[in-house]
Amino acid sequence: TGTGKEVVAKSIHHNSVRRKGPFVAVNMSAIPKELAESELFGHEKGSFTGAASRHIGKFEQAKGGTLFLDEMGEMDKTLQAKILRALQEREIVRVGGKDTIKIDCRIIAATHKDLLSEVKEGNFREDLYFRLFGLTINLPPLRERGKDTLLLARHFIAAFCKENGMPEKKLSSEANKKLLGYGYPGNIRELKSVVELAVVMSDEEVIKPDDISFGTKDVVAEFSGEEMTLKEYNMRIVKQYLKTYDDDIKLVAQKLDIGQSTIYRMLKEM
Repeated sequence: TGTGKEVVAKSIHHNSVRRKGPFVAVNMSAIPKELAESELFGHEKGSFTGAASRHIGKFEQAKGGTLFLDEMGEMDKTLQAKILRALQEREIVRVGGKDTIKIDCRIIAATHKDLLSEVKEGNFREDLYFRLFGLTINLPPLRERGKDTLLLARHFIAAFCKENGMPEKKLSSEANKKLLGYGYPGNIRELKSVVELAVVMSDEEVIKPDDISFGTKDVVAEFSGEEMTLKEYNMRIVKQYLKTYDDDIKLVAQKLDIGQSTIYRMLKEM
């Protein structure tokens, strides 16, 4: 998680014969189980309560381009079977529909899990695993990528400064050492947040070690000076974590040790 899987997928798409077609990304871990089939295959008007109009799914949206299925290891077995059929037959049927629809898109699948182990444990279909298996690209954690950390840090700093109309800042040699000495449990996504904050915290053109801070701030301490109900506290904490982790609901649920369904319910109440 956070190693840049979608960036690699986009690179493959934009350097392929399908580059003029759409790039459609879907995070399987962020879709509620009951909505996943509709999200991927679409649905017809009136096919279920709330289906007020026809919905075109991700497979159709990616026509002529690339469909990036992130976190494939999070799908339940029923959906795995339906995706297997779609890939084998190159066709889908919308929820509530009768007609088959031909699909024409490149499939790039990603996961942070070892799918072969998931197959052995009975969590992932063996036939889908072998249907997906093609060219495998392993993205190692940032801590194993050596001085790539500094290359990425400089890129993020330059991009952030340009985006915000700021003079470009440089990293001091001591700051470089500090960046290289950290483990980055959040990988590239965390590095990006760390160096962008360092740019803001730095008063000079050179970023120094003291400008760099690691780790998530204590959101409870941040809100402790305000009077609010327990429900409001919970809402604020969830919102802060969602902001910190780029709306990755699965990761936030793990960090807070609560169910993903709890976060979905709270989001509806916000």
